Amino acid sequence: MNNSVGNTARLLGAGLRALLVLTLVCGVIYPLVVTGIAQVAFSNKANGSEIKSGGKVVGSELIGQTYNLPKKDPNNAEEAAQPDLKWFQPRPSNGLGANSINTQYQLIISGATNLSGDNEKLIQQVKDAKAAVVKDNSTADYQVNPADVPADAVTSSGSGLDPQISPEYAKIQVHRVAEQNHLDVKQVEKLVTDNTSGRILGFMGEPGVNVLKLNIALKELTQK
Repeated sequence: MNNSVGNTARLLGAGLRALLVLTLVCGVIYPLVVTGIAQVAFSNKANGSEIKSGGKVVGSELIGQTYNLPKKDPNNAEEAAQPDLKWFQPRPSNGLGANSINTQYQLIISGATNLSGDNEKLIQQVKDAKAAVVKDNSTADYQVNPADVPADAVTSSGSGLDPQISPEYAKIQVHRVAEQNHLDVKQVEKLVTDNTSGRILGFMGEPGVNVLKLNIALKELTQK
């Protein structure tokens, strides 16, 4: 009996020591080491890929933002948001939830609509979005060809939070942005070119334009 109790006590003691060691190693030392390495080697990514403008953090390069006009009635939840046409517009956002804390970020729950390609609601959304792109981006000296409207201008991404648009969608917006901000078209075209990123390693993914970075560059240009 005494031997059995002694063995049990030793096993409990060994188990407790193992628990304490593993807790210290896996719960304290390992996270601190990984965090330290990340802060030294990948500081920007470790801190959320923040983007600054005027010395202040204005967003993340990983999360899309909306650029809408203020609502006429802030208390009217049914009032549709209207795009502020002096800015480049992002992809449509159709996620799973709303964010009432910071309205610059339309979504707080990432996700797609899960509507099938033949769903009547989705088809109508795409038709309406395409008509809006043509209407909003046509100017006195530039008419958008409906056939040139790219897919990302009328559909949301799988996450609903895509921060990038295609160079084709950015170029469609150039004339409207130039007109709204009293800029030369060539100046705005250069902004798009300067803020277009290529494929990863030259072959993965597609070229893209980060809308937040592009609009920051636009703001700086208009303030000169």
